[in-house]
Amino acid sequence: MDKVMSDKRVIALYVLPALLMIIILVYVPIIMTGYYSLMKWDGIGERTFVALDNYKQLLKDSMFWKSVYHSFLLAVFSVLSLGGYLVVSLVLAGRIKGANILRKIYLIPMLLSSVAIAQLWLRIYHPSNGMLNQFLSFLGVDDPPNWLADPSIVLYSVFIPIIWQYAGFYILIYYAALKNIPSSIIEAAIIDGANPWQLAYKIKLPLIAGVIKVTIVLAVVGSLKYFDLIYVMTGGGPNGASEVIASYMYQKAFRSFNFGYGSAIAFSLLILCIVATWLIRKLTHTEEEVQY
Repeated sequence: MDKVMSDKRVIALYVLPALLMIIILVYVPIIMTGYYSLMKWDGIGERTFVALDNYKQLLKDSMFWKSVYHSFLLAVFSVLSLGGYLVVSLVLAGRIKGANILRKIYLIPMLLSSVAIAQLWLRIYHPSNGMLNQFLSFLGVDDPPNWLADPSIVLYSVFIPIIWQYAGFYILIYYAALKNIPSSIIEAAIIDGANPWQLAYKIKLPLIAGVIKVTIVLAVVGSLKYFDLIYVMTGGGPNGASEVIASYMYQKAFRSFNFGYGSAIAFSLLILCIVATWLIRKLTHTEEEVQY
């Protein structure tokens, strides 16, 4: 077996199917998107080469920059929410009563599709029959807000179900990382007199720092390219108040039939995700990783 696996031709044969799938499903669409972004095209008819005109228009497009701001704002909220997920994971990883049931409850949103979650929260936010406004009316609020129609609060209203949707995903990642810490390290710290706060801050968090960095990248990149729940709940409205990059791209490409301009937005989104990932890696880079 060792002789076979040392043969470079055999290794190439095993790697080739996966490599072809990656090229076909990832790199070819990226290249084609970059190509289409240089065209004036409605997605059906004849294509006209316009060079960088779509990108020049993009730089002057106020709605595009507004959607970029909304996407980065979602990224900030997502990163901040990681702190809450981490606290919940630390509690669940401890020996508390009912931890197994709580873990299953937190995972429920992961089992639902984004469309189902959007429909659920549309009913919660309903201005007259929604659970939230009925609760506010019960508390004595005479004129509860219209959560998805008020431009000043709609963006934050859609952020809440997005953060709730991915809570179980990040809690599961942190929980697995915390459970992977050798019990001997925790026991040694307790014997040395570490209290629960010191145990979490000085022992557990440094040991899972690498996992935390990965989740920050996932949260930021996932927020920048987020689309489905916002599209179902608001469609980017009212008047672009909840528009994000991906929904604006969809609107331009498939509603306005400006496929070339939509491709330019999509390619710009790819560049933003790459730059954001690079910046996060630079900002969170450390010379040494804690090993255990």
